[in-house]
Amino acid sequence: MRVAVLGMGSMGRAVALRLLGRGHAVRVWNRTPGKASEVIDAGAAEASSPAEAARDADAVLMSLADDRAVREVMARLAEPGSESDSGSDAGSGTGSESGAPVVADMSTVSPDTSRALAGLAPGGRFVAAPIIGGPQAVVDGQAMGLLGGERGLVDRLGPVWQDLFAVQWYCGDDPGSALTYKLLNNYLLMSGVAVVAEAVAAGQAAGLDEAMLKDFLLRWPTVAPALHNRLDDIIHGDHRGWFATRLGAKDVRLIAEVAESKGLRLPIARLVEQRYEEAAGNGWSDSDITAVVELLRERRG
Repeated sequence: MRVAVLGMGSMGRAVALRLLGRGHAVRVWNRTPGKASEVIDAGAAEASSPAEAARDADAVLMSLADDRAVREVMARLAEPGSESDSGSDAGSGTGSESGAPVVADMSTVSPDTSRALAGLAPGGRFVAAPIIGGPQAVVDGQAMGLLGGERGLVDRLGPVWQDLFAVQWYCGDDPGSALTYKLLNNYLLMSGVAVVAEAVAAGQAAGLDEAMLKDFLLRWPTVAPALHNRLDDIIHGDHRGWFATRLGAKDVRLIAEVAESKGLRLPIARLVEQRYEEAAGNGWSDSDITAVVELLRERRG
């Protein structure tokens, strides 16, 4: 398929590389020039605007930082006269055949933003497709896709999902549901990292052997398997991972807001959000979420 990937952060680059490796024709765009060199070297074409990237595409995949970014890019795609705004028939054919591509947002945003995007997409073609798994899992074809939106539109991008994900979950015709599942997943990840960071810091402060401490944490069933690949970085890493603390704080804030909009307060979520905000504000904004452990080390020091 002809696929446009908008956003060349770690995840966007991984998506583009995976699809290129599976034989799709990929065109990419990024707000800041110079971040797409790896995927261009791998065979992608670079566009100067979102609309140019979407021209003649079957699918437009957005991988952007936050709600504001996805709204801004969608507005650029939907501008009257743009190359992607060339039809409203959502009933038949691929995007290039019937005028408008299917826009799939892979970003982690609020469920309400995802629902709003469905009303803004060119031709009304929109699905939510947040990803469970890191960039390397995407490149290796081991990630999970949470898919939400009109079933016919989701199925139309079947070749993309099959090549991109090891597992696909259809979350229903409400795109916001897919985002709610994604936010719940990320809340469990952020809280797990924060708690394991405290356990590691406590063990180190007590003088435990670090190699044995890591071995115990890997073997204990109380430590979720999804946290295993971050243990080295929590114990003595440089926090160069891909999931920035400021984005972790944003994701926890979003799930807390979802619950509060339904009359349910999540006090632990707000504490976890505060920890990542504090880490971001103390010089670790662009560092991996494992940098939350440094708050403990700074205070002990």
